[in-house]
Amino acid sequence: MKIIARCHPLLEPILPKPVPATHALPYWLGEMPSQVEAATLGGATVRTLKHCPPIIDAIRLGVLILCPTDITVRGGEVSWDWDPPILKDANISRAPIGVHVPEQAEGSPYAGQQLVLKFMNFWTLETPPGWSLLFMHPQGYPDLPFTTLSGLVDCDTYKDGYVHFPALIKSGFEGVILKGTPVAQAVPVQKETAVEIGVMSPAHIAGNRAVQDDLSRAPGQYRKLFRR
Repeated sequence: MKIIARCHPLLEPILPKPVPATHALPYWLGEMPSQVEAATLGGATVRTLKHCPPIIDAIRLGVLILCPTDITVRGGEVSWDWDPPILKDANISRAPIGVHVPEQAEGSPYAGQQLVLKFMNFWTLETPPGWSLLFMHPQGYPDLPFTTLSGLVDCDTYKDGYVHFPALIKSGFEGVILKGTPVAQAVPVQKETAVEIGVMSPAHIAGNRAVQDDLSRAPGQYRKLFRR
């Protein structure tokens, strides 16, 4: 499944390009140990989440959209030093950040946050017919000083528009969000979803037991047997 990202030709030289998440794995993933001793289990050796394919696959999924320039947060104010070219044939802000007023979160769990910002995105994103993009906080990056809110956009029809990313700045943060920092992860999803609810047949019960026995037989069985 291909995502097509496009930007205005005058912006192309200065913008960090969207990157497949497989090419921008968080640094800690390579540095973390595979096994550790668990004090809560009397010092027994346990595998870390480095052995959890579902978590790793979520981190590797889709495309990362990157911050276009350094963003400074200081004293409750946001600033930047960025002078992109004026686009006479386009209707988009030259600022890399938009502001959401606090009242827009009134009545929601997001009310009262220190700052609610909007990362401006200067790339249009196109998906094949029948596919949408789920935009969410970059997986594997919980240490970022902000949390991007999730949203779903039909980028097969909204292929010429920009999708921007509301984000909550973490309380107490002061510093610089560097150019190239992942601000959103775009994951393709099919529009049509159906759920059928039922109970296991004897064959399903037997299959379920076989899977559980396979998983408990040795480490790494899910990755070896069930991943495509």
